[in-house]
Parts: sequence; structure tokens; C-alpha cells
Amino acid sequence: MKKNVGTIDAVIRYIIAVVLAALIYMKILTGTLAIIAGIVAAAMLLTGLFGWCGLYALLGINTCRKK
Repeated sequence: MKKNVGTIDAVIRYIIAVVLAALIYMKILTGTLAIIAGIVAAAMLLTGLFGWCGLYALLGINTCRKK
């Protein structure tokens, strides 16, 4: 898999994941919404870590710098 998530994009994804996790931890998000937010947070974290996003691949988006 070729990377398609750039550095700034990955940092934004990490921030989103941390904010969602904090909202769940502080019980601001509960129930079904917390489950959905947890899944989104995990997806954001993993796509940021691996540098590859399946949705970006389907849409032909690449936020990596050009070499």
C-alpha cells in the first residue's frame, strides 16, 4: 500500500482521535454515540499511524508531499 496520508493530515487525525477519546472518557459521549465515536477515533489513529486511508485511495486523494 502506497502512503496517501501526509504529515499534517496525520497530525489532524491524531488530534481528532484524542479529542473523541477524551469525550468518551469524560462520559460526555455515551451509548451508541460513544461507540461510533470510538470506532471513528480508532480509524483516525490507525490511518494516521499507517499513513494510508482506504477512503482516500477510493477517491484518488493523496495529501503526501510530492517528491
